[in-house]
Amino acid sequence: MESKRARQIKMRHLYAFVETVRCGSLKQAAERIFLTQPAISKTLKDLETILGVQLLTRDRGGVELTREGAVFRQFAEQSLAALTHGLTSLSALSTGVATPLRIGALPSVAADLLPDAVLRFAELSPATPLIVEDGKIDELVDRLRTGAVDLVLGRMGRPETMKGLAFTQLYSEQVVFVVAPNHPLVGCEDLEALSEWRVLYPPKEAAIRPLVDRFMIMHGIGEWPNRLETVSGAFGRSMTLGPAQAVWIISHGVVARDIAAGRLVVLPIETGAMSGPVGIMARSEEDPTPQIRLFRQAILETQGTDTSENID
Repeated sequence: MESKRARQIKMRHLYAFVETVRCGSLKQAAERIFLTQPAISKTLKDLETILGVQLLTRDRGGVELTREGAVFRQFAEQSLAALTHGLTSLSALSTGVATPLRIGALPSVAADLLPDAVLRFAELSPATPLIVEDGKIDELVDRLRTGAVDLVLGRMGRPETMKGLAFTQLYSEQVVFVVAPNHPLVGCEDLEALSEWRVLYPPKEAAIRPLVDRFMIMHGIGEWPNRLETVSGAFGRSMTLGPAQAVWIISHGVVARDIAAGRLVVLPIETGAMSGPVGIMARSEEDPTPQIRLFRQAILETQGTDTSENID
């Protein structure tokens, strides 16, 4: 019975299901995979008929996974990831070109740890092309699930987003308040004083946003009148170092090199409550390729970690 149902499931069923879950709506999913909304709706209905369970509930607000749908999602994503790897490997065999390793990185890791790790990886595996993408945590985790990237480096996502993924912690990272070296607030420990200045705040989709929100609530700080939400490193530096003289709330890794070079200064505000784990995210059910193992080794060596017990 199970083998019969497995034979009936086609890749179009899996693509339609996974994209609908990722997008949260039939309309957006249909646009992404170039189908009409009625066509993707029928494809999902066919899949539910084959499985004999309801995978999604639909209303005007979008779609939500049922309990059965949450279980099936993991296996659907693993199947698509395996197919992606298989097609990439076949292409590499036919062209003679090495399969690229695709890394997703949050801005804090992309700006600090990753550049040195990339150089070390080039020494360990010089024939392996490397593709690095940065982005928002939810987007990168979705790309990891479906095989569009091989690893993601950054702060651990919310528990509900980490199902089917393995997380190896590298270090704990602080969130800091930084200003230009000539800013009047240099040396200031008073959070209330920041309300008189433009404050760059992490947007809702940023990994550090829940930590910053809780920190503000803990200190009785409401929404500042001059708050501006951004995740852009280039824009943040321009606003902080330029005429705006903004105060920037940001992960330490994003500005670590600026701080070391004296371009930015950390305000002496205790932010230990906003620290969080940064590490390597991978698909938990997948055996790592030699290239992935070598990249992990490069990361750990760059960080100064003893790799003898971390690399199989």
